[in-house]
Amino acid sequence: MASEQVLDVVVRRHVFDSDRPFQAVLDGIFGGITRPDIGPLLGKLAASTSYGQFSSLVRQVQGSAGLMLFLQLDLDAALALDPQARSQAGQRLVRLIAGNPVTMEQMTRHVPDAGSYAPVTILLQQMPGGTRVAYDSVASALARYHDAAASQVARRLDAEVLGLLRQVTGMPAVT
Repeated sequence: MASEQVLDVVVRRHVFDSDRPFQAVLDGIFGGITRPDIGPLLGKLAASTSYGQFSSLVRQVQGSAGLMLFLQLDLDAALALDPQARSQAGQRLVRLIAGNPVTMEQMTRHVPDAGSYAPVTILLQQMPGGTRVAYDSVASALARYHDAAASQVARRLDAEVLGLLRQVTGMPAVT
C-alpha cells in the first residue's frame, strides 16, 4: 500500500553579511573545505573493504572544517542572461555542496532522513560592498526526529561549518 506524508521541517538559517570581497570569502571557505577529484575518490571509497579504511580515506582528504566539496553550482550563469534578475540577485551567486561521508553515515544510521540535509549547502551572494553567506543548520532540520545521537553529530557538523563561515566573513567566534 502506497502512502504520502507531508512533514513540516523547521530550519534555522544563519546569514552572514560581510564587507569582505566575494572572492576572498570563497577562497577562505576553500581554505577549510578541500576540493578533491571527487569521481576517483568516490570510487576508492566504494572499493573500501572496511569501515576503518573508508574512514581513513575520508580523513586524508577532508579540510580543516571536516568537509570536502562535492559540487559547486555557479547559479549566476543563468542570471547573466537577464540583466534585471542579475541586478536583483547580485553579481555572483554560488552554491557549494560539501560534506563528509563519515559524518553523513553517523547521522543516517540513526535518522535516515538526515541524508536530505547532508551534504550541506553554503550559499554565497555577492552584494554591493561585500558578500552574504547563508547556511541552514542541520541540527535544526533534524530536531523534529528527537534522536540524541544524530543531533549530536549534526551539532558538531554545524559548529565546524559555522566556525569556518564566521572566520571567513570576519564575524567574531562564538564561545
